[in-house]
Amino acid sequence: MLSKEAFRNRLRELRRERGETQAEVGSALGIGARHYQKFEAGDNYPSAENLCALADHFAVSLDYLMGRTDDRAAPGK
Repeated sequence: MLSKEAFRNRLRELRRERGETQAEVGSALGIGARHYQKFEAGDNYPSAENLCALADHFAVSLDYLMGRTDDRAAPGK
């Protein structure tokens, strides 16, 4: 099972690679900045809907986002 630490680090890494703020990612997902910040802080895991939105936003697979693989390729890419 993925640890909160691993998930939050991967999420932060993806956001920084794109040069986005937490508020920008939250806005892209249709959630508040504080809501998104809790994902990176490890205080909350995203819902299934938000996990899918995060994977789409960062153009990675859910398996990559959750640390199940190091292959970033999203399905169909």
